[in-house]
Amino acid sequence: MNGESQVILLREKHSKLQQQIDSEYQRPIPDDIHLHELKREKLRLKDKIARIEH
Repeated sequence: MNGESQVILLREKHSKLQQQIDSEYQRPIPDDIHLHELKREKLRLKDKIARIEH
């Protein structure tokens, strides 16, 4: 898998995580621990994308 296709795949995962975060915020009582985990994973993916692109 080349860098470009890997970035595309990571961006898709990043987008799905954002959808999960948005969905969690829509709940009557969002789960703060779950939100923290989702945000941490999203940031990890963002960092990985940045490393591949540069």
